[in-house]
Formats: sequence, C-alpha cells, structure tokens
Amino acid sequence: MATQLAARRWWMIMPIVFITYSLAYLDRANYGFAAAAGINHDLGISQGLSSLIGALFFLGYFFFQIPGAIYAERRSVKKLVFISLVLWGLCAALTGVVSDIPSLLAIRFVLGVVEAAVMPAMLIYISNWFTKQERSRANTFLILGNPVTVLWMSVVSGYLVREFGWRHMFIAEGVPAIIWAVCWWCLVQDKPAQSSWLSTQEKRDLEQVLAAEQAAIKPMRNYGEAFRSPVVIKLCAQYFCWSIGVYGFVLWLPSIVKNGSSLSMVETGWLSALPYLAATIAMLVASWASDKVGSRRGFVWPFLLVGAAAFAASYGLGSTHFWMSYALLVIAGAAMYAPYGPFFAIVPELLPKNVAGGAMALINSMGALGSFVGSYFVGYLNGATGSPLASYAFMSAALLAAVVLTLCVKPQPRDAYGLAHPVPGK
Repeated sequence: MATQLAARRWWMIMPIVFITYSLAYLDRANYGFAAAAGINHDLGISQGLSSLIGALFFLGYFFFQIPGAIYAERRSVKKLVFISLVLWGLCAALTGVVSDIPSLLAIRFVLGVVEAAVMPAMLIYISNWFTKQERSRANTFLILGNPVTVLWMSVVSGYLVREFGWRHMFIAEGVPAIIWAVCWWCLVQDKPAQSSWLSTQEKRDLEQVLAAEQAAIKPMRNYGEAFRSPVVIKLCAQYFCWSIGVYGFVLWLPSIVKNGSSLSMVETGWLSALPYLAATIAMLVASWASDKVGSRRGFVWPFLLVGAAAFAASYGLGSTHFWMSYALLVIAGAAMYAPYGPFFAIVPELLPKNVAGGAMALINSMGALGSFVGSYFVGYLNGATGSPLASYAFMSAALLAAVVLTLCVKPQPRDAYGLAHPVPGK
C-alpha cells in the first residue's frame, strides 16, 4: 500500500508543481534575452540601468516572501498561487507593450512582488504531501522547473526574438501562466485530507508518518524564535551568497555568450541552453543520492565548491579562450543547481511545521536579496569592464563563502529509523 500511495502522489502532484514553478521561472528569467536582443537600444536604457532593471525583480521578491509564506502556511497554498499565477502572467505580458523606462521599472518590481510567495508556498505544499525520506527528490522536481525552463526558454526565446522581436517574446511567454491558473485551481488540494483520490486508509497512513516526523523535532513557539536560531541565520547567509552566483549566471549568460562570440540569437539560445541540460541531470542525481544516503549538507557544499572552481578557472583563462570558458560555464551551471533538492530538505528536518514555512521564506528572501546583488553587479561589471572576467571572480568568491557557511550548519543525529532528534541544549 505504501508503494501504491507513494506512486500515486508523485504522479498526481509533481507534474502540477513542476509546471507551476516552470512558468514562474520563465517570466522572471527571459529579461536576459530581451537585453541581448535590443531592448536597451529600443528604450534608450544605459548599461548600468539595464543591470538595475534586470535585478529589480528581486527587490519585490525579497520584501513579500514572508507575508506570502505565512498566508500559505495558515490559510491556503491553493488560493495564493492561483492569484499569483494570474497577476504574474499579466505583468510578464505587459512587459511586451511598455514604451518607457519608468513603466518597465514598475512592472519588473511588481512581477517580483506577485511571484514572491510562490517558492515558499510550494515548499510548504510539498511538506504537506511528502515524507522526510522523499523530500529531497520532491523539492528537486519542483526546482527542476528552473533549469528545465531556462533550457527550452533559451531555444524558444532565441527563435521568438529572431522572428518577432522581444516584445512578442514577452507576450507569448506571459499568457500561459494565466491559462494555467485555471488548471491549478481545478487540480490542487492543500492537504491529503482534502483529496478525493486517496482512500481513507492512505490518508491516515500518510498523516501518521508526517506527525511522527514532527514529534521528533524540537518545538518552537513562534517565528521570532525560529528566525533567531543559529541554523536559520547561517542558512540565510549561505543562500544569499549562493544566489549571487546563480542569478548572476542565469540573467546574464545570454549576453556573455552573445558578446563573447559572433553567434546569432538562435545560436546564442542553443548555447545558453546547454548548462541547464547539465544542471537537470546533476539535480536528479544529487537529490536521489541525498535521499538514499540520508545526508543533506554533504550533497550541497561539494557542488558549490566545484562551481566556485569553474568560475575561478574561467577568470584565469582570460577573455581570449571563449570555448574553454564556455565549457567551464556549463560545469559551473550544473554544479550550482545540483544541491537545490538537498538544501531545501534541511529546514523541514530541523524546524517544526509551525515555523518551517516562515523560516524557508526568510531563507528564500535572503536568496532573493543575493539574487539582486548578483544580477546587478554581474551586469554592471560586464558593462563597466567590457568583459565577464571580473564577474567570474565575483561569483567564485560568493560561492566559496556559501561553501564555508554550509559547513557551519550542523545536522541533527538520527535514530535507527532515520528520524532526526534535537541535541540537548542546542
């Protein structure tokens, strides 16, 4: 029965989770293609301002993470994500009709606001349906929406830009979120008890396992206590540094490839897609191994160290070895994405359910702040120096800091059944 239950949950829930986060990532990441395709020239945007516009999304994303997560935890993931889908689809499509810089600034910020709660809400949703031993893989299927989306978006956006221009690209890639909102509303239930496709016994079995996992975690009274805990503070700092590398890479990779070669936008799109194919494979392998071994931290810091080394090697090569630098960028992209599943499995295993959602939102909001820093400074350094070398060094240093911080997070000991137990006095 447990095997049947597990199989049913994976097939009923994970495709919905994957598609939803894919659409969110599509509408935040395609600005990099517009920048490579001429939006700056068309609207009279300077290089420095272009970096700010690309990064502005993350400021809105930063400020509204925690309120959204609290609503999702206490009220409904279903309602929150439905509203977000409609609003972010509208914002993304409206980007294609802007005619001035203030409107573009406002839309990018609002897009961040309406997408802010999606990631923590989806992590809360997964924690309601999947056990600790499944959560790294479940988180990975969620976050696979990131590299898989950029993989196909890089190719499709290249063709859309060539055939129709950047305006039509934004409209064509914004409308699907609005359509999907209707599917989400019809398909999703917040918790197993509300499901019509699980039997009474299956619901009871799942609830018992989840309750037993919660009983093994040290209780916390409120969000304030959780936010002050050393593990949350360290994970916030770690994710800030990690996100500098990830989003500096994601947003400006098309421009780095385009400016470093004489390739067309379609060829740039294909080359920009390859790192995300490698990332998809690495994420699946890392999450499976993490759940199999029962280790989280050990599947985070080694990958980030590889990413830091790849950026450092790209810096050392200089600006005259495009194809070697590109190969290192593929390695860096795969290494930065691989640990997401294990990383987001850490918090639900260390913090009780009443505060875990808010803690994940706080950590993700610090990641958004790191994303803003990475997006802005990588774009700025590329424009100011005329080369990506300085940004490679910047992203390498950030990932090294993330490695050190990951090693500072101490896992809880586990009993013979694999359940974590709090250490007395900690």
